[in-house]
Amino acid sequence: MISTTTAILRRQQIATQFTGGIAIAFLAIAAIFVAPTVLRADAPLPGAIFTTGFDGTNCSGVDLNIYASKSDVYINGGPSSPNAAGLADGYYCVQVTEPDGAVLGTSAPSAVHVTNGKFDSCYQLSSILFKASGGTQGYDTTTNSGGEYKVWVTNNSGTCDFTNSSTKTDNFKVREGETPVTGSLCVTKYYDANLDGVRDGSPLEPEIVGWQYTLSGDHNFGPTLKYTNSSNCLNLDPDTYYLLESDAPGWIHTTNISLTKDVTAGNTTTAEFGNVCVGTGGGLTLGFWSNKNGQKLESTTDFQNLTALCLVNANGAAVDFYGTAVKLAQDKTTLNGFLLNATATNMANMLSAQLATMYLNVAHGFVSGSALVYAPNLSACGSVTGLSSLGFISVNDLMTAANAALCADPKTLSGNPDRACQEALKTALDDANNNQNFLQNSLSNCLLQHPLPW
Repeated sequence: MISTTTAILRRQQIATQFTGGIAIAFLAIAAIFVAPTVLRADAPLPGAIFTTGFDGTNCSGVDLNIYASKSDVYINGGPSSPNAAGLADGYYCVQVTEPDGAVLGTSAPSAVHVTNGKFDSCYQLSSILFKASGGTQGYDTTTNSGGEYKVWVTNNSGTCDFTNSSTKTDNFKVREGETPVTGSLCVTKYYDANLDGVRDGSPLEPEIVGWQYTLSGDHNFGPTLKYTNSSNCLNLDPDTYYLLESDAPGWIHTTNISLTKDVTAGNTTTAEFGNVCVGTGGGLTLGFWSNKNGQKLESTTDFQNLTALCLVNANGAAVDFYGTAVKLAQDKTTLNGFLLNATATNMANMLSAQLATMYLNVAHGFVSGSALVYAPNLSACGSVTGLSSLGFISVNDLMTAANAALCADPKTLSGNPDRACQEALKTALDDANNNQNFLQNSLSNCLLQHPLPW
């Protein structure tokens, strides 16, 4: 067996070159910036509703928002994009309120029907509602100085109970007897594959249609939920507007989640949000590398390179292997016990197990060492070489950082100041070994793994 003294001397080298092109360099760490994360509840129901006009046969336009009369306002609904969930099939009730929720008109139960995720037809609000003031057809006029209303639909069709957990809403304005002077706001969400926060590339980075955001204005508008679509720009009063995009599981923002935009009469204003997602990347777990399938792949070179790492057991002692053909079976048994018995009591021990697992994933071609993984909690380490401002780091740089942390402190029990950093490194490697945090190289991959929830 390789002596502990020999292993320590070897680990004090500035760098170790692994066969198969895998280099683990014991580098100093560099600056870290973590992508901002805002936690908000998802929309209560999938799909979307929106106000629209009517051309005599079909709905005309999406999110027109401003109308010359109450009779001009129609509602339609369905998926917010081809990639998103539709409305739940069944019957819905409808109501119109002041922006603050005071009821102006309510439909009969089951006034609207959804089939295959979409409204069966384009519904005129004034035809399906009854005024709160007296029960006649239509809806009362808002007292809001900007002529603003809010339309609600609920799938509590029998009771017409408009609780937040069962509704979709949209805001609109009516200017009776006026010709509105408006501007346009076109909101785009794009897949920022190169993580630079700019929509660029050739071809241009693709649009993500149907991303939910909240829109509000300085004067008599919102807040209300909207959905990105550069082909369906919003028709709005001149004003200053505030956009706050929603979070979605598995997706990461690459630009500011909030934007302020001025809309002026007769002009078009644009707003862009960037996003990427994380998912699969070929990772295999420590369970795989400890079982017979993984053991068939393990070689003497693997055990030589694993010994070159600063792997430690539960008490902080170095984990070494023979790395010879004669002792290959014994090395496999030793690795099996090391991986399966690792615990986080000494965080360095569990970090060692995850690092060994990732080394094997890369050495045998299951994971690319240049692949980027999302590791936003590495702020606990102060600074890490290769970590981007958005919290992405290559697998090779992540392994380098993990090994350097183990070399610096092989025993990180509760209360040890190095424990938080090692736990963050362990978590990033664990997520990668479980095939969860790899940057996806295309929008189509993302939508297969993480359909938009709205």
